[in-house]
Amino acid sequence: MRAQPGMTDIGPERAAASARPARYAEFWPLYLALHRSPGSRLLHYIGSLLGVGIVAVALAVGPFWLALLAPVAGYGFAWLGHVAIEGNRPATFGHPVWSLLSDFRMLGLCLAGRLADEYRRHGIA
Repeated sequence: MRAQPGMTDIGPERAAASARPARYAEFWPLYLALHRSPGSRLLHYIGSLLGVGIVAVALAVGPFWLALLAPVAGYGFAWLGHVAIEGNRPATFGHPVWSLLSDFRMLGLCLAGRLADEYRRHGIA
């Protein structure tokens, strides 16, 4: 990862967990650093797609309350990836909106075959 302010001495994972980025452009590389493992990313993709699917079913055929399960499914899979695979704290707790946007950005980059390029662009192995 490129040297970010405050990241040179403690390593990218600890810095990402403790950083308080003021802009999304600062948050995105930290988010990527918290999602290095392909297994963890796969769990994020499953959760995101399952969440979208649940909302789609709830809107299309009902019942509408079913949509309340979407965050449970989405975050459940994602947090499992952080706890069981990455061993770090999800970015959701510090930046819930940016984290949600980044989940879908990461999924989109993966589906487009450009996620590895994004990791290289930010210097993340």
